[in-house]
Amino acid sequence: MPDDTALDTTLLSLLACPQDKGPLLLVRDDDGNSLLYNPRLRRVYQIDNGIPVLLIDDARDATEAEHQAFIAQRADA
Repeated sequence: MPDDTALDTTLLSLLACPQDKGPLLLVRDDDGNSLLYNPRLRRVYQIDNGIPVLLIDDARDATEAEHQAFIAQRADA
């Protein structure tokens, strides 16, 4: 089921990766769920009911295919 929850652009501009303190990208996975993505570390953070889960231990590594898809999404934006 796709996640139709969008983060406010102001909130998104304030969020940073807890690992490298850099900006995060708002992307969608194959199921249409919104995620936060750090392309520098290739780490994916979940958004749970509209709330970003920015815990290092809960993040996961992106696959090469996901990385390419997420970068392509940003290029299309």
